[in-house]
Amino acid sequence: MKRTILLYGLALAALVFLMKYLEYRFLLHRLSTEFYVGVVAFFFTVLGIWVGKKITSGKVVTVQVEPEFLINEAELKRLGISKREQEVLEWMAQGLTNQQIADKLFVSLNTIKTHTSNLFLKLEVSRRTQAIQRGKELRLIP
Repeated sequence: MKRTILLYGLALAALVFLMKYLEYRFLLHRLSTEFYVGVVAFFFTVLGIWVGKKITSGKVVTVQVEPEFLINEAELKRLGISKREQEVLEWMAQGLTNQQIADKLFVSLNTIKTHTSNLFLKLEVSRRTQAIQRGKELRLIP
């Protein structure tokens, strides 16, 4: 914005200098003052329209909205995963450690370890990353 104002001011100064130069050099007696004012007015009208378009024309931003995620309740029931185990799986997917999950859910670390081992058995996996991947495949977590 500051650059545009600076360029606008420089253009005005250059035009005034040019008009004064032409006035003294060539057109002192041939053209009237109204002509000079008309030329300056026309130039700055065109310049103002151009600058206005540049300032007001914003970039078009395309936002892709993903469809709302729905948890597969039937799969949760089929596997026998409790709501608390699903919460633990969601927190695991967000990268939290067992201690951080325990702090978030206000339970002990051993309780989280129990929920984690139950999840591993129910999802038939042996690691957290596998549990997260399996949970996403079955649409248990977003």
